Amino acid sequence: MTDKPLILSIDQGTTSSRAILFKTNGQPVFTAQREFRQIFPASGWVEHDPEEIWSTTLSVCREAITWSQKEALTIAAIGITNQRETTVVWDRESGKAIYNAIVWQDRRTADYCAEMKQAGKEEQVQSSTGLLLDPYFSGTKIRWILDHVEGAADLASQGRLAFGTTDCFLIWRLTQGKVHATDATNASRTLLFNIHQQRWDPDMLALLRIPESMLPEVKDCAADYGTTHADVTGIAIPIAGVAGDQQAATIGQACFKPGMVKSTYGTGCFAVLNTGSKAVTSNHKLLTTVAYRIGGEVSYALEGSIFVAGAAVQWLRDGIGIIATAQETGPLAAGLADNRGVYLVPAFTGLGAPYWDPHARGAVFGLTRDTGVAELVRATLESVAYQTRDLVRAMAADGVGMDFLRVDGGMVTNDWLLQFLSDIIDIPVERPEIIETTALGAAYLAGLQQGIFSSLEDIASHWRRETLFKPSMNTGLRQQLLAGWDKSISHVMSG
Repeated sequence: MTDKPLILSIDQGTTSSRAILFKTNGQPVFTAQREFRQIFPASGWVEHDPEEIWSTTLSVCREAITWSQKEALTIAAIGITNQRETTVVWDRESGKAIYNAIVWQDRRTADYCAEMKQAGKEEQVQSSTGLLLDPYFSGTKIRWILDHVEGAADLASQGRLAFGTTDCFLIWRLTQGKVHATDATNASRTLLFNIHQQRWDPDMLALLRIPESMLPEVKDCAADYGTTHADVTGIAIPIAGVAGDQQAATIGQACFKPGMVKSTYGTGCFAVLNTGSKAVTSNHKLLTTVAYRIGGEVSYALEGSIFVAGAAVQWLRDGIGIIATAQETGPLAAGLADNRGVYLVPAFTGLGAPYWDPHARGAVFGLTRDTGVAELVRATLESVAYQTRDLVRAMAADGVGMDFLRVDGGMVTNDWLLQFLSDIIDIPVERPEIIETTALGAAYLAGLQQGIFSSLEDIASHWRRETLFKPSMNTGLRQQLLAGWDKSISHVMSG
């Protein structure tokens, strides 16, 4: 295997679009990033402008391609990873979206989901899709667009409209409309995909009244997704790998054996536990999802989804302005001997697993006259660990234990947070040398398709641990802290 060709990874995230060039040994050599607007039209609503998603993505890709040409290096393939569930509906003729992208965090369809639950539909949904009835997923977002955009339902019935998660929208644009496709991991997050039969489910389409003509072809994660049009990217490059961000991170972390688990700390926090060829149904409100599909073989996972992790730190910085940079949080938290009884529950867009309460809202508990910036910062970081413990506890209750937790994402550069996380979940935490595992996973998939990597075992051989954090907190203190968290959670639940 040579280190000469590069793989271009497109990481289309919730707050920014990035392009990262990786060597075939997994080392990143170039990164370009562009943030885009977060649009909040109403309480609990979150949108993105699809044209900004596209323009930022195209801009960073062109930067990466230009750099590679200056360095006289070849890009062998493109891998794409993306914010999952975020929903784009566009006109097949014009290629233009008919409404803003409705983001995974958006809660506008909460009442619709509640109505379907009351009608007894959740068991059908879970048995087919592995998911729960929640506004998080794409299906009810599509229904909302068809119901609320003038003429949309008629256009859909005529076969004029296309739906896609952001990976699918980008593939359409990069290939100038030649390819309308997504991968099995993104499909598994739509409420429309039967994860056992690996096809769009006619009963789910009927339940949500969505025409099948809107839907993309579903491919393996490592597959032929067409080639970028030279008019778009300057040169034609094969698109050879696609996975939703959390599944891509699972691949980047080489969690290929049943029982291996990774947790990504970005805008939200997502723990994914590989269950192998068996789709385990959770009795504790975790999601059953596709971890990856390669060579037609499906590996499943249990997933716990936390909606707000790094977004809470972003709120400290941009929302209330008590810090200037995220890097300040570790020293501020470490400067306190304890949390002084302050708890932040960051239910800004409801609560995800294992609570699934779209109407819950954020709150701070335990404020006193001497509560200051450091206490609020520490409570914010602690909330990430507490929420992870809720997921780990649910996984254990479903009969799946773990020996260690592999972590990645922007927040894991914070040593204080990772030590506290290990203490609270009482499990060793492993931080890899390369924490850009989401983008790396997409690159690995593209390289696998192009023959740069021979197998998943070949990919796993590249994983390296940088730091191991071992639990050192005494049981009494852990139980005391968790009791305070559990009490705080009970106060924000809408039920």
